[in-house]
Amino acid sequence: MTIRPSSFQKLILNWFDKHGRKHFPWQHNKTPYRVWISEIMLQQTQVNTVIPYYQTFMQHFPDLKSLANAPLDQVLHLWAGLGYYTRARNLHRAAKMVMEQFNGQFPDNLAAIQTLPGIGPSTAGAIFSIALNQPAAILDGNVKRVLARFQGIAQSIKDKNTVDELWKWAKHYIPSKRCADYTQAMMDIGATVCTRSNPQCNLCPLNKHCIAYHQNMTHLIPVKQATKTLPVRTATFLILQHKGQVLLHKRPPMGIWGGLWSFPEIAGEPVNENIRTYCKQQLKLDVHPFNLLPSFRHTFSHYHLDIHPAIIPVKRLPIRIMEDELQIWYNPDEPKSLGLPKPIQVIMRELK
Repeated sequence: MTIRPSSFQKLILNWFDKHGRKHFPWQHNKTPYRVWISEIMLQQTQVNTVIPYYQTFMQHFPDLKSLANAPLDQVLHLWAGLGYYTRARNLHRAAKMVMEQFNGQFPDNLAAIQTLPGIGPSTAGAIFSIALNQPAAILDGNVKRVLARFQGIAQSIKDKNTVDELWKWAKHYIPSKRCADYTQAMMDIGATVCTRSNPQCNLCPLNKHCIAYHQNMTHLIPVKQATKTLPVRTATFLILQHKGQVLLHKRPPMGIWGGLWSFPEIAGEPVNENIRTYCKQQLKLDVHPFNLLPSFRHTFSHYHLDIHPAIIPVKRLPIRIMEDELQIWYNPDEPKSLGLPKPIQVIMRELK
């Protein structure tokens, strides 16, 4: 069931000509910058979710210089809701790095592309092949699945040896021509045909040579490690209100929601004494009884967070509460360009 690289490439490209996705905004007016932004946004995020974010992002930052010169808060504001905010911070850092170290020109070789923050081998390969039409392998989730099934690799997809073997096959099959179309085709087949569940093998151009298909193993490959039960954490968000405004804190640059603006919070469910103590000690505020908005759950990649929003009226402000530049009073009816995590946006809508 072996197949020559040239035959593999022909099957892939013929399928792409008839069935490939060619309507995405980053596929038009193609530049390394535009492709780079799309590839970062598409990491762990569905295409349909990315498209409106991408279009808005491009309206505000049409080129590298505009992104590099923008305040980080504005970048995070436009990213809010996409999640995995390290991606946005790395985009901003990388844009500055390109302006300073590459004279404002996105690098045009694979090794240099990989020196930019947030760009690993697969993302670099995608930019190099799609934007510059140069031969480079990629190994995103879709391509891993296609190759694992095609080669009949029945070891854990997370295992280093498995990843190394998949990289070997990815490099084995890359063409020297039509590199951009080939890369897009491999991602498209994984996304639309060789899907995680219920793959449409009858529509796949590779089915005559696919080991998993012929051995009836498509439901078993790729092999994944057992899913762990996510732990649950609980937090009370303190919504301090004063004259129609609410107090926001800027979170540390590293960690969950790094660099974004959020409400002060304490661990656990809302307990009156805990809230009063926090406000007294941390904010120098004597607070009145609070009201609760409906609680809800937000899920991160490694835990669930049960959020209890507590509305706390503030009548008088101490002088020193605004001395720290990492605190602001924010008017939900007159929103500023700040990075607000999705749960904070949800609460803001409730406050309106």
